[in-house]
Amino acid sequence: MTDVHNAQIRSYNMSRIGSKNTKPELLVRKFLFSKGFRFKLHVRNLPGKPDLVLPKYKTVIFVHGCFWHGHEHCRYFVIPKTRTEWWMEKINRNRTFDMIHEGRLREEGWNVIVIYECALKKERQEETLAEIARRLLQIKMDLD
Repeated sequence: MTDVHNAQIRSYNMSRIGSKNTKPELLVRKFLFSKGFRFKLHVRNLPGKPDLVLPKYKTVIFVHGCFWHGHEHCRYFVIPKTRTEWWMEKINRNRTFDMIHEGRLREEGWNVIVIYECALKKERQEETLAEIARRLLQIKMDLD
């Protein structure tokens, strides 16, 4: 199937896709705040600029889009039929950077939590958010 937009419109549409304050990220932020967790957003001096940083828990949270981060075996990660090679290079580069940043953060003593957008869909949302809270509470107990 060919693209329904010309190159200029497709480029404009893709440029409008944001990397901050996405719906999945806002969902996690709202949940954590309602449970009393306080955090900083997009801390620039940490590897990968994590979406949420919880200094008290020495924890960072990344909320990844399934497509952009190549979430394997996920129905939301579909390789485009056009410019396939270019897209795979881009997605594989994102995956590589993800691994590098997570490794650096762990070396610096940070706990890293990665959440993919599919885990925040209605069917799994409650379970995923509860698991995040459980992990943070376990980390807090380990730090105390």
